[in-house]
Amino acid sequence: MAAALLSPSPSLPSPNSQSSLRPRSGGALGAGAARVPLPRRRIRVLTSCSREPAAGNRWLEVERRRLLLSGLMSSVAIALPISESYAAMETDEDVKMRTQVDEINAYSFLYPVELPGKKFSFKWVESRKPERYSSAAPLSPDARQRIVSERVDMIHNVVISVSIGPPNSRFLPSKDKSSWDPKDVADCILSDRSTLKVTTGQRMTESSVLDAHCTEVDGEPYWYYEYLVRKSPTKSAPEPNLFRHNVACTAERDGYLYSLNASTLSKQWESMGPFLQKTVASFRLLPPTDSYVPPYKDPWRFW
Repeated sequence: MAAALLSPSPSLPSPNSQSSLRPRSGGALGAGAARVPLPRRRIRVLTSCSREPAAGNRWLEVERRRLLLSGLMSSVAIALPISESYAAMETDEDVKMRTQVDEINAYSFLYPVELPGKKFSFKWVESRKPERYSSAAPLSPDARQRIVSERVDMIHNVVISVSIGPPNSRFLPSKDKSSWDPKDVADCILSDRSTLKVTTGQRMTESSVLDAHCTEVDGEPYWYYEYLVRKSPTKSAPEPNLFRHNVACTAERDGYLYSLNASTLSKQWESMGPFLQKTVASFRLLPPTDSYVPPYKDPWRFW
């Protein structure tokens, strides 16, 4: 009976492989004393730091640790509350959306993060974090329209950006925004989106507006438009008939136009388009907070 109690459990590792883990024989027990087995503990080794990787494998070891840390950080982000600038907002049968709030420029929008039914996840990279208008990157040589934030999925070739700029009087001569035609608003924005050093007319020929309309949201007009860009932005898509499909929304505040633009390659529009349209439809100007910086404030400041 005593020998049976001291014998190791068959589910535990054999003591021959780890001599230091063998139970010590504790001397003779008194007559009639019952022997009580000590609880066995499993020891799990998480990492080993006793040997440094060889010089040839050092880069692989660094990458392995980086990926491990990124996985741990992703788990922490799921377990802990997300900051108010990035919080999960909507989930339906088709897509899981997350919201981005820019308090510097006082706007928000939803963007897709996952398609649960298809087990598909977007690989977003925040290529431009929200910043004030005066320090933002210009979209054209005249620097009227500037990108104040941008999010890119380089694997699936999807881009979501927000730009701010004053209206072009050539297309919107009136100060009364209620009289603005949606097509004129679209042309106004697109005329300043090209980075080529060409005339406004030449820049406009790059784009073709498919649809434009205006909808009132909370008493303010929002202009929505859909257009194609006739140039492929990637070397992997050199075909001349491969355009970039865009959807956008523009709203006006304090004499400046705030525009959200979402785009993907035309051949991907059928699969990606509905989710980008949800993003554009969610775009809203928010009531300014203490963090709000109007575009006209300190135009000389670039930090």
